[in-house]
Amino acid sequence: MKIISTIQEVRIWRKKISGSLGFIPTMGALHDGHLSLIEESKKLCSKTIVSIYLNPKQFSASEDFSEYPITLDLDIELLSKLNIDAIFVPNDLEIYPKEFSTYVTENKLSCNLEGKSRPHFFQGVTTVVCKLFNIITPSHSFFGDKDAQQLRVIKKMVDDLAYDIKVIACPTIRNKNGLALSSRNTYLSNLQKELATHIFNSLQAGRNLLLKGERNTSIIKDTIYKNLKNAGLNIDYISIADEQTLIEVNQTINTDILVSIAVYLGKTRLIDNFSFKIN
Repeated sequence: MKIISTIQEVRIWRKKISGSLGFIPTMGALHDGHLSLIEESKKLCSKTIVSIYLNPKQFSASEDFSEYPITLDLDIELLSKLNIDAIFVPNDLEIYPKEFSTYVTENKLSCNLEGKSRPHFFQGVTTVVCKLFNIITPSHSFFGDKDAQQLRVIKKMVDDLAYDIKVIACPTIRNKNGLALSSRNTYLSNLQKELATHIFNSLQAGRNLLLKGERNTSIIKDTIYKNLKNAGLNIDYISIADEQTLIEVNQTINTDILVSIAVYLGKTRLIDNFSFKIN
């Protein structure tokens, strides 16, 4: 496994690579969710590279950038056991050189849900992923369904900018109690982790209504809301949106949907979702 820290080194390494190349962009603090993306890349691609870069451009001044877990030595040790081919670990100046002023913005899918709550977020994501794609030139890149809106925004960027990259969606990985794995889960106390299981339970309550034939968005949202509130969770948003356009569905559901929520446990913000197809 080669550890690379500069763009020039990546390009020299890349020229020697033939066949398919899978790429997993991460911000470090790796967990089993990341590892599932890596395993999928190893199944589909001849070679696999992982980046570890804590991207400041996707955090606002009031968010948790300075507190975000940094576990680089442990991450490298973990990756060394997975038989991947390379890790790209750039510093800030490598990604954002002095006087950096060029940004990539998606103006449709990124405007709702997370885009409303965190208007800075997706520009930071698309800018850094675009740059990483340009540096690494993978044939495939792997993203988790947990970040459902991010996945759709990245796919849209790849289509709009004509990247020759297959974006592969991978299932959300959960702990035994249903909590979606996230690097931010390390912020949670044991009590908060127990409360966080109600995020999944609340979504399941909404899914169960859909499975029983309920198509009124107000009834489904109200059920999710009551479950979250009864658990003492502070709600940022509950959304039922068109699965492709992410436009909110009002009143009657007659299209495939993405049901998603964002909640706060103390200062920690957690998201989760599920997709539902209307037969």
